[in-house]
Amino acid sequence: MLLVKVITFLLPWRLKRFMLIRFFKYEIHPSAKIGFSWIYPQKLIMFSNAKIGDLNVAIHLDLISIGKFSSISRGNWITGFPTKTDSKHFSHQNERESKLIIGEQSAITKNHHIDCTSSITIGDFVTIAGYNSQLLTHSINIFENRQDSSPITIGNYCFISTNVVVLGGANLPSYSVLGAKAMLNKKLNQEYCLYGGIPAKFISEIPKTAKYFDRSTGFIY
Repeated sequence: MLLVKVITFLLPWRLKRFMLIRFFKYEIHPSAKIGFSWIYPQKLIMFSNAKIGDLNVAIHLDLISIGKFSSISRGNWITGFPTKTDSKHFSHQNERESKLIIGEQSAITKNHHIDCTSSITIGDFVTIAGYNSQLLTHSINIFENRQDSSPITIGNYCFISTNVVVLGGANLPSYSVLGAKAMLNKKLNQEYCLYGGIPAKFISEIPKTAKYFDRSTGFIY
């Protein structure tokens, strides 16, 4: 199978799409596209006009689902830990899912690290902007002396600025902004707010009239 992956990786897109559907049973809309990237989760679903750019790696996940007109730009490292293994890692978490779910019209930009040991759910019209952010769903539980993980949820119309850290168990509510270099490690619930700092906390309210929160298309010129 490794040889098939290498051959598929090197093919032009039309042939690559054929191979990914034929041999890997992926679901890829005819208008979706993958660039020069190593994308091999157990299951891949790409809806209409979904895009994955060049130099991305996405491995060891149960599922990646990318909604309509959403994109993963370039140089992102997306990893997970599949659930159907004999490994003792995370064996106590029977309901864990290693998934990346991206809604419609959302964008992940460049050079981010996204750890989907537990699921990461990203809503519609979300931007994970800038560079070098980390979304990390797993860590070592020092009290139990074992690997542990928790999901991350990002609501609709969120803006995540550059070089942030989002840890397992965190929730960023819809219509929120997470400021540059923030660290989010908990569930937040108040919408239309700017959050920032280490750990992230409420900074200020954002008017509901902000145009970012009322877009009909995800791409911003």
